[in-house]
Amino acid sequence: MIKPTMAFVSFKDITVEFLKKNNIDAILLDVDNTVSPPSSKKIYDGVEKWLDEIKKSGIEVIICSNNFRKRVYPFAKSVGLDCVAMSLKPLPFGFIRAEKKLSVKPKNALVIGDQIFTDILGAKLAGMKSALLVPQSPDKGKTIKLRRKLELPMRKKLYGEDYLSKYNLLERDDKK
Repeated sequence: MIKPTMAFVSFKDITVEFLKKNNIDAILLDVDNTVSPPSSKKIYDGVEKWLDEIKKSGIEVIICSNNFRKRVYPFAKSVGLDCVAMSLKPLPFGFIRAEKKLSVKPKNALVIGDQIFTDILGAKLAGMKSALLVPQSPDKGKTIKLRRKLELPMRKKLYGEDYLSKYNLLERDDKK
């Protein structure tokens, strides 16, 4: 239930060609530590260009986040996307709301996120494909740090020690 369909280092590694080859018609995109630093209004370099390429290809994209409306709506608007806030991931309700907004079949939807226990598990429960990304920013909150520790054995089993150390997931430095 918690093994992702696929794994990438960054959203930049997910190409239109790859999505088309895997019959993906829609992307449900997490925000924090996926395309933006947590609680930031900034986006990671390359997000706008990547989103433009995805949208030009005809693949629909929607933000699906557990964060509050006041965080998610302005962010989604800034990148020209619709959104579902307070998704309650891993419960499938937010994914189902996003699926209905996009009129897409679950088997043709890809959830992209950085957390196993929210994004990946939620995608599985909703019958969608999932892509696990390497967290792009240091984790600051106590609950996210705890979830990261709980994820480590699973990431280690899925990707190996080399993967974890290469992307600094074994010892995250919160002072970066």
